[in-house]
Amino acid sequence: MTEHEHVRVAVIGSGFGGLGAAVRLRREGITDFVVLERADSVGGTWRDNSYPGCACDVPSHLYSFSFAPNPDWPRTFSGQEHIRAYLEHVTDVFRLRPHIRFDSEVKMATWDGERLCWDIETSSGRLSADVVVSATGPLSDPKTPDIPGLDSFPGKVFHSARWDHDYDLRGKRVAMIGTGASAIQIVPAIQPLARKLTLFQRTPPWVMPRVDRAISSFERRLHRQLPFTTQARRGLLWGIRELQVQAFTKHPDELGLVEKLARSNMARAIKDPALRAKLTPDYRIGCKRILLSSEYYPALAQPNVDLVASGLREVRGSTLVAADGTEAEADVIIFGTGFHVTDMPIADRVVGAEGRTLAEAWQGGMEALRGASAAGFPNLMTIIGPNTGLGNSSMILMIESQLNYLADFVRQLDVLGGRAALDARPSAVAAWNRRVQDRMKRTVWNTGGCTSWYLDANGRNTTVWPGTTTEFRRATRRVDITEYAVLRAGASDTGKASKASRTNKASKPNSTGNTRPTGKDDKEEVSA
Repeated sequence: MTEHEHVRVAVIGSGFGGLGAAVRLRREGITDFVVLERADSVGGTWRDNSYPGCACDVPSHLYSFSFAPNPDWPRTFSGQEHIRAYLEHVTDVFRLRPHIRFDSEVKMATWDGERLCWDIETSSGRLSADVVVSATGPLSDPKTPDIPGLDSFPGKVFHSARWDHDYDLRGKRVAMIGTGASAIQIVPAIQPLARKLTLFQRTPPWVMPRVDRAISSFERRLHRQLPFTTQARRGLLWGIRELQVQAFTKHPDELGLVEKLARSNMARAIKDPALRAKLTPDYRIGCKRILLSSEYYPALAQPNVDLVASGLREVRGSTLVAADGTEAEADVIIFGTGFHVTDMPIADRVVGAEGRTLAEAWQGGMEALRGASAAGFPNLMTIIGPNTGLGNSSMILMIESQLNYLADFVRQLDVLGGRAALDARPSAVAAWNRRVQDRMKRTVWNTGGCTSWYLDANGRNTTVWPGTTTEFRRATRRVDITEYAVLRAGASDTGKASKASRTNKASKPNSTGNTRPTGKDDKEEVSA
């Protein structure tokens, strides 16, 4: 990078969100953008997570961009290597590589209120941008608990998202910490290798069978020759999941039948009543993420596997001590303890109009207008922001909805003309968040009787969207200009919320050419 390079848009991250944003910008005719990637290749979480058994729990044809269908998925649920290859393919097909700056980790992004742009410091140089799109995602930075005595452990220690492929697990005493989505894939993959595998389980998950199979050559050929069959398959997968949402968001009691299916799945593989009791959750299914595996329970039933129904409390040399006092010897510790989801590290590196970091602004909990715009951070758009996660469907659907919003956001800046910026009004952010949280009260994530990674330190669900993907798409199909303050270059005190710099452009046309009353339509959408 040159010292004073300036671009129209800077995208942070090259996973699904970042690459999707890049494709959408090109489709909007914008080529003056860069994608800042801290690693040396694209892929995001599908590059970083390469542990044994890593795969997606969303069907392949739904876990891909609608504008880049893949007729050649090899399995109904694709493995990490296939998803990463897909993202590399998207990068090449849409000619994104010239825009990507590898080995360019964002150290700090600071809003300049005089110039109305973002000054960005990266590990490879400095640049500025009119608009910043944060697409780092919530599953990018591993979370390792602070365990007393861990420094004294003489063996190997690593997180599932930073797998050490040079370390041979054969014949080792392995301790697996955590029973989340990564752990239930890792355990069956490494159980045959380990001399002893001890699984530390703080809370048992609900596990449903993963009905995975190879997609036949006939099916793949059909999808290639008749593309509408790929669309039909995707549409069917999407429709089934849309119908399921009501049970999660409005009628959690209807999930009782699903619990019975999960119990039957467990009973088929786990014959020991004592072990079955340890593995049976005491909360409503869906409160935590429902996990899919047909190999997890059979692996736990093997003689070289011990389940400790308690979290890891401390480490004494090579001895691991659980909260209930159980001790186990280990040569290697693998943490499957998730990611910084409600406290994303990128938030510490973004400084807004008032000199506060995004982390400081979100100290009481993450909030963003339509999951994208935080008040006090002009021209900053977040992909997979607060309350945009899903509990039962594909995140690619939510990402594409946010890309629609991003596209209209850039169009609105074009309509304004000159040096201008849009800053979400605190009242609009508060109103949106209030409606989201009101809907959240009756969902299984709030009433199911569990503590999950969906909840922040204050016990509030700032992660999941409490509705269908259709509702979210309607709510993000365009920018309501009245929900934003307009900042103009040259106005007095532009870096602050002064009347001179922040004007209400309620009469400006939106992307459809029509004016809109203040947020009325979208309030109905989120309340539907």
